[in-house]
Amino acid sequence: MPTYVLLLEYDGTDYSGWQRQDAQCTIQSTVEEALRTYLRSDQIQIVGSGRTDAGVHATGQVAHFRCEPIPVDQWKRLPNALNGLLPATIAVRSAAQSHDQFHARYDAIRRTYHYLISCKPFALHRHQRLLVLPRIDFERMNLAAEILTGSHHFGAFCRTRSATINRVCTVTRAQWEHEHQPYCWRFIIESNRFLHGMVRSIVGTLLEIGQSKMSLEELQNTFASQDRRNAGPSAPPHALILHHVEYSTALFQP
Repeated sequence: MPTYVLLLEYDGTDYSGWQRQDAQCTIQSTVEEALRTYLRSDQIQIVGSGRTDAGVHATGQVAHFRCEPIPVDQWKRLPNALNGLLPATIAVRSAAQSHDQFHARYDAIRRTYHYLISCKPFALHRHQRLLVLPRIDFERMNLAAEILTGSHHFGAFCRTRSATINRVCTVTRAQWEHEHQPYCWRFIIESNRFLHGMVRSIVGTLLEIGQSKMSLEELQNTFASQDRRNAGPSAPPHALILHHVEYSTALFQP
């Protein structure tokens, strides 16, 4: 059957994460319900590029589904039709058709997450930005972030109950950047894969370094220990965004 791909944006505040769960409102189940209504099929299931946790947002989540060929006129209306059926907290930014074997999760070659913080209270940003006081040393945190780049065992930043056996990830970028507006920063991290809770664990640890609660040497020791108990606390989910998922070939028109 043909494979169709969606580019999704969502505010995860009121959802129990991406993955479908019994008696829980999730992004996956909400999008599936809209697709089934529009395409009049009870069999449609979507697969996302990653399973964002409860409260986590996305501007670049990619998901695929397989179904009988969609007529051209119905296909052209798909994004607008789905946006008319979905709540305002979820938007279909684009849609495409790919080869029959395409898999949103396994074919991804790189994922990028952003984590947003502010060093001053902002009323309008409070749902998607972590307030951190007092101000922190971003230069020191960027020195620590450099340690994260490369291929490493990230067991110290993975949830202890995770069933994932392979905990080696290749991080190609880890950097704090100052945004255009004062007091606002974002952490950008790119990797071929991410473990359960990895980004939030890393951010929480880097914030401890920025507040001089942990040294760079202790970060090195944390890496070597592969023990989650040695890393910092997980940062809250509301400031984390799945920003972009990259594939070997472009799926969506700019």
